[in-house]
Amino acid sequence: MNRNSNVYTVIYAAVMVILVAAVLAFTALSLRPAQTKNIVIEKQSQILSSINIASTLKDAEGLYKKYIVETYVINSTGEKVDGNAFDINVKEEVSKPDNERLLPVFVASIDGSKKYIMPMYGMGLWGPIWGYISVDENGDTVYGAVFSHQGETAGLGAEITKPKFSDQFKGKNLFNNGNFASIAVLKAGVPSENQDSVDAISGGTITSAGVSRMLFDCLKPYESFLKSLK
Repeated sequence: MNRNSNVYTVIYAAVMVILVAAVLAFTALSLRPAQTKNIVIEKQSQILSSINIASTLKDAEGLYKKYIVETYVINSTGEKVDGNAFDINVKEEVSKPDNERLLPVFVASIDGSKKYIMPMYGMGLWGPIWGYISVDENGDTVYGAVFSHQGETAGLGAEITKPKFSDQFKGKNLFNNGNFASIAVLKAGVPSENQDSVDAISGGTITSAGVSRMLFDCLKPYESFLKSLK
């Protein structure tokens, strides 16, 4: 075949595209198990952070098995239903009416005391935000919390990932006079009526408001379950 012809050029280009596509597909398939495992480990690490247990990529799996003693799925009435808590897509569930949601529960044992961990998902200024919050055996007092995001502004909304923000939730209560009240995220110095509150991120007003909405929207469906723990 004439290497200077248009036909040769087209065939050569087509073969190279096919070869490159095959190599990329093979690479993607080869890396997929490792990527999937990293996603699992990151989720385990965030769950552990909600009970104030620091972990790394190397020890997260072992610490998760050590501290998380039970997982299950409930409905909005607090009844256990079929499902794997770890595999529940919280993003999909929050788009459903409260009475149709599948609600994951992770139970940790810390120094002989049980902590109940619940996942959250919402929207910040630029994209999704999410996190986990744990409560004591009374189903009311927050033991720990962790938050993350996809694209919030560094130094502003992204500060929700810092202990300075999440540590404020420790010891706060989700109920007021027996009624679910959630926890408000408000500008420093602004009083909150009939519910506990934490200080918002300075300069991250919209992200802070997103966290506040996420807390209420994601924890409200757990109300019956949390009351049953009292």
